[in-house]
Amino acid sequence: TEASGFFDYLLPRFTAATGIRVRVIAVGTGQAIRLARRGDADVLLVHHRPSEEAFVRAGYGLRRHSLMYNDFVIVGPASDPAGVRGATDAVAAFRKIHGARAVFLSRGDDSGTHRRERSLWRASGIAQSGIAQSERAGWYREIGAGMGRTLNTAAAMPAYTLVDRGTWLSFGNRGPLRLLVEGDRRLRNPYGVIAVSPKKHPHVRAGAARQFIDWLVSEAGQRAIGSFRIGGEVLFHPVARPAGSRAPSQ
Repeated sequence: TEASGFFDYLLPRFTAATGIRVRVIAVGTGQAIRLARRGDADVLLVHHRPSEEAFVRAGYGLRRHSLMYNDFVIVGPASDPAGVRGATDAVAAFRKIHGARAVFLSRGDDSGTHRRERSLWRASGIAQSGIAQSERAGWYREIGAGMGRTLNTAAAMPAYTLVDRGTWLSFGNRGPLRLLVEGDRRLRNPYGVIAVSPKKHPHVRAGAARQFIDWLVSEAGQRAIGSFRIGGEVLFHPVARPAGSRAPSQ
């Protein structure tokens, strides 16, 4: 999310509307949740719903607000040794990558992207023990880094990897990498925003956190989210309903 330039676009609009400045700590979902549990953040904005809901259930967050979504894509070498180009089934693509022993680069950093990748491997029927064995064999490699470094390394190898569409669109060093797999509903990537509970951490800036979330889910905030584009393409699709609005009829 940070690598796409999204916060540089969005936050000045919030500051102009409220006078409140936001400092972003850009880390993966797992680390972000650990920081928030320690009270080292006022607001949590991440993209792994099960972890977000667990955070609220444990009393560390006040409420999860659905904010927006984008999607993940699988990118890889233009030569496509696993033969996944054009596929819309991400799990089948992972099986093909495994079957071909084509190099796959994992963030390996407990981020939301890494957690989604692991869920796709589980869905493919490839056990974690199998991944460990294959890592020793050399085709599955964990880098323990953010998305930008992972993409740069994948381009240099080259290798397949999982990336959110926003970061891919803003990534300038693609080299031999191409977007190969997209469109699977299992690649949808919802984001939630949660205020850290002042009952757990009385020092948090609860008022400013509330104003930030209220703005994000307001008509103005949702319009700002939906207007962020790279190359004319919308990166994040707003899903919050402003107070008083009605859900669309089905």
